[in-house]
Amino acid sequence: MTALRSILLFVAAAGLEIGGAWLVWQGLREHRGWVWVGAGAIALGLYGVVATLQPDASFGRILAAYGGVFVAGSLLWGMVVDGFRPDRWDVTGALVCLVGVALIMYAPRPS
Repeated sequence: MTALRSILLFVAAAGLEIGGAWLVWQGLREHRGWVWVGAGAIALGLYGVVATLQPDASFGRILAAYGGVFVAGSLLWGMVVDGFRPDRWDVTGALVCLVGVALIMYAPRPS
């Protein structure tokens, strides 16, 4: 159950960080205005809150593992929201990152 909770928190964090960055991008690069930028800033702040809810107390471990989730999530976001089509190297790289996440977070460790 702890691994499932951790995975769900990683997914929520990715949605908030990637979505927040996308909102800032839309506000500034696509000239949609400061309301979009502000919404992005709020989402990015909430990402930081969600990251603290991980069961593991090691900041470095959580952020290192989250990096792999961010890579895969960014590609997925691009596909769903922006119509991006990843090539086989994008997919392979994302899978390598997710294997890294699994090793960092869920490999058995001595107590």
